[in-house]
Amino acid sequence: MVSRTVVRGGLVITAAEEIHADVLIEDSRIVALASTGTQEWTAERVIDASGKYVIPGGVDAHTHMEMPFGGTLASDTFETGTRAAAWGGTTTIIDFAIQPAGKSLREGLDIWHAKADARCAIDYGFHMILSDVNESSLREMDGLVSEGVTSFKLFTAYPGVFYSDDGQILRAMQQSADNGGLVMMHAENGIAIDVLVRQALERGETEPRYHGEVRRALLEAEATHRVIQLARVAGAPLYVVHVSAEEAVAELTAARDQGLPVFGETCPQYLFLSTDNLAEPGFEGAKYVCSTPLRPRAHQAALWRALRTDDLQVVSTDHCPFCFAGQKELGRDDFSKIPNGLPGVENRMDLLHQAVLDGHISRRRWIEIACADPARMFGLYGKKGTIAPGADADVVIYDPAAEQVISAATHHMNVDYSAYEGKRVTGRVETVLSRGELVIDHGEFAGRAGHGMYTPRGTCQYVK
Repeated sequence: MVSRTVVRGGLVITAAEEIHADVLIEDSRIVALASTGTQEWTAERVIDASGKYVIPGGVDAHTHMEMPFGGTLASDTFETGTRAAAWGGTTTIIDFAIQPAGKSLREGLDIWHAKADARCAIDYGFHMILSDVNESSLREMDGLVSEGVTSFKLFTAYPGVFYSDDGQILRAMQQSADNGGLVMMHAENGIAIDVLVRQALERGETEPRYHGEVRRALLEAEATHRVIQLARVAGAPLYVVHVSAEEAVAELTAARDQGLPVFGETCPQYLFLSTDNLAEPGFEGAKYVCSTPLRPRAHQAALWRALRTDDLQVVSTDHCPFCFAGQKELGRDDFSKIPNGLPGVENRMDLLHQAVLDGHISRRRWIEIACADPARMFGLYGKKGTIAPGADADVVIYDPAAEQVISAATHHMNVDYSAYEGKRVTGRVETVLSRGELVIDHGEFAGRAGHGMYTPRGTCQYVK
């Protein structure tokens, strides 16, 4: 028996259009749209979306569930993190599997499959972090692309942990140019940053605010410029993650003005927070330690402009939560020991809707940077990121008039603070369908661990 759901009377918003329409779902797929009231579809479940937006489920292309960092683990599991994502209107995440140093990509991928299997409330995929670039791991990249792991992250930061030198980065880019994969770069000059960290600590500068001061904007820009040139030499597309600095945006914009296949993401923390947060009194600034770091508020205008002009294509969260008590406190006397990461997977769609109301972006651009573009970038569009016949029935009923105050007291992420504590926003998720199944039902969790399916991905749909 085919199960049918009709979503009636809402304003359907995609990256391409806004239309008052009814949406017909059969089992896990969207099968038809029709102007409101023109079709008398019958269904077992009818959802009244009058006065609400009907939008695609969000695609968060940058999360770190259960990630090891600095002697501890990110506090959200795949179960708690994907449940929180659903509360925030996100129905697909792409997390990062990590190659253990000295071991194979396959071993790392298997570890992450074991963490996520039968635990996720929403669908998920994986990128692969290359910790050890050598002949064996380069060959493995081809096999992973063929089975739907089509993006590979490397770092110019974190010497001794994830750092790759320019030759290793070039080799990985050459491999991706051949196999259709997409190299993702964390672009900061980690070698120079380590010098500045040591010098700051020697001066007795141990507070959280110095995390932002040593990770200079110019060192993000320098590394961004360098990886763009390496990608040009390799003839490969490039995706730069968590862009935070105006100077780094300028490097991406210049490359794109030359017609290069260079892409970038930013994150809500860089759009809404700043070094003012890192400088909060006492040790409170530790809550806001992430890399790339928060920048002075003056950088935000360049990020918003780049989102409007499509020089940045995606807003992801880089969700990597560590509790203040017992985790962030590991660096109480040394900012370099504060675990790097912020919680945010639950807040992204609401914060970006507030950006619509504040005049930074349009409604369709909201959906483009949070749903459609991340799906296109990572080979999921058509299945994810839109409301159209044939797409998965990942559908969010969104109340654009509901008001809320973001707080750790009410969020669902497994972390003891909110990076946006006390921020008032207008707009709230009301109901969420994942492949046609209710996950959030009028503000109540209706999902289950194990509903979420591993989703193999195609290659980047931006690159011909």
